[in-house]
Amino acid sequence: MAAFALHATDGEARLGTLALAHGSVATPCFMPVGTAATVKGLTPHELREADAQMLLANTYHLWLRPGRDVIERAGGLHRFMGWDGPILTDSGGFQVFSLESRRTLDDDGVTFRSHLDGSEHRFTPENVVAFGEAIGVDVAMVLDVCVKLPASRDDLDESVRLTTLWARRSIAAARSSQTALFGIVQGGLDRDLRERSARKLVELDFPGYAIGGLSVGETRDEMYAMARACAQMLPREKPRYLMGVGTVRDVIEAVDCGIDMFDCVYPTRCGRNGRAMTRSGEFNIFNAAYVDDFAPLDPSCSCTVCRTFSRAYLAHLFRSKEMLGPRLLSYHNVYVLNDLLRDARTAIAAGTWKILRLRSLRSLRSG
Repeated sequence: MAAFALHATDGEARLGTLALAHGSVATPCFMPVGTAATVKGLTPHELREADAQMLLANTYHLWLRPGRDVIERAGGLHRFMGWDGPILTDSGGFQVFSLESRRTLDDDGVTFRSHLDGSEHRFTPENVVAFGEAIGVDVAMVLDVCVKLPASRDDLDESVRLTTLWARRSIAAARSSQTALFGIVQGGLDRDLRERSARKLVELDFPGYAIGGLSVGETRDEMYAMARACAQMLPREKPRYLMGVGTVRDVIEAVDCGIDMFDCVYPTRCGRNGRAMTRSGEFNIFNAAYVDDFAPLDPSCSCTVCRTFSRAYLAHLFRSKEMLGPRLLSYHNVYVLNDLLRDARTAIAAGTWKILRLRSLRSLRSG
């Protein structure tokens, strides 16, 4: 079940609603990453407070631990993790890239050696779809092949070939009306390969499309240019998802490229390591200047953390190795991106997106 309604555009920027089995999502939206059925350090209630609408979990990690049987006995992934909103699962395709030394690829699928205990696991397009349907997710990404950039034409061509082959098999394996499958466009920075990948996937008529294989070694300008090109290759009436993007600048530019959905571990990883995100830039809370700075993390931010605590208090928590510090900073960082996208949706509806984009980028340059 997935239905996308496009309500307004301003240039390439788009305002829409994605209706899924567990609720509707206003787009453009950011999905915090809950790899192992948890967004690190944050409860479902806190994520709702921080305006998160949809979460991402990871098939590879959930497959290994706790496993499909446990999640099914719990009543599905939503009940297991206590989140009642939409959930998207990555397919394990990113692990094809990140765990290259632990996997073997062939036409039928990919064999992984677990990073936990070395045990062998076989992923195919069919069993990845079955896993997502069994645990009841709203969107399941098809199994794909992601290649680190820069890459040879031969490697990119093979990535597109396998990703297309597996996409066809994934569509054929789908059984549940509650879990929507999204295809993934590959091809690196090669526009011809991207066009071939997009054309083949669009022929399969997926309910949504992701742009994969970016934010994996290319420059920011290269990523923005290819994201914009890929967006124009995809159907106007279907949601577009740029995988692995989560800085303030990247989100602003990606919205301007016509992208509707984003995910990244960046906000919570920064939060755990003392890096605060703001609309005017980022800073490290370990800096000595913040030890007796009693201003909020970001005076322009209205999140609970900024309304309640000072930079000095956050600096104290991190220096004291108190677990509250990473939790508060993760909350703030997730809120910053969600707040930015809430403003983006308002601006697109009002026809003022270009003004907001320029003002936001100037603020980042001066921050």
